[in-house]
Amino acid sequence: MSKTQQVLYGFHAVTARLRHAPESIKHLYVDPSRRDKRMLDFLRRAEELGIKPGQAEAERLRGLAHTERHQGVVALAEPLSLAMTLHEVLDALPSTTAPLLLVLDSITDPHNLGACLRAADGAGAHAVIAPKDRAVGLSSAALKAASGAADSMPFVVVTNLARSLRDMKEAGIHVVGTSDDATKTIYEVDWRGPVALVMGAEGEGMRRLTREICDELVSIPMQGAVESLNVSVASAVCLYEARRQRGA
Repeated sequence: MSKTQQVLYGFHAVTARLRHAPESIKHLYVDPSRRDKRMLDFLRRAEELGIKPGQAEAERLRGLAHTERHQGVVALAEPLSLAMTLHEVLDALPSTTAPLLLVLDSITDPHNLGACLRAADGAGAHAVIAPKDRAVGLSSAALKAASGAADSMPFVVVTNLARSLRDMKEAGIHVVGTSDDATKTIYEVDWRGPVALVMGAEGEGMRRLTREICDELVSIPMQGAVESLNVSVASAVCLYEARRQRGA
């Protein structure tokens, strides 16, 4: 396998790639023992696109995916060309469109990253930004959790998050950080203009410097016994409030 190829596994991730960019799939493998309706529908879709899957036993699929959660489907694909820098993201937007960015500070769980990409895609954000160090990359597990959102949502990795946040501010983007102890809630923020929403890691939250750079801090009102939400759920709540204000 080429080092530049991505490993996609699971029905959602592979089906999404078939839908968005079938030409990027170089090899597709399925478990011949699975003959249920879901697999047959999947095989029919691949056949319609002119892709003939190879057969691979569960052990080989597990080796390719490095997990047993492959659901009998593994694809080796070329990465898609999405915007790779913050400037590329901003330059691609129409002048009348206010950027809506999701910034993830020190998220280390691939499933959380994938779910954040999915929430950002659903809410119409323009990119997800994360630091190179002390953060999870776009692994196969993250791609599976994203359920295809990684194929349409630019994921920008930056070497210095603090500098990138300052660049956003210089570009006129309002940087809003989230913190459980903030007195202002997400419903008291004007999300209609250029905004970057910053989410911190579970437990630790945002790093000190990240927090200091933010223009303001907001919290999600919690009415029950739990003190906070999972980072991907919190991202979705904030992003959809922004989407509500901007008009669905």
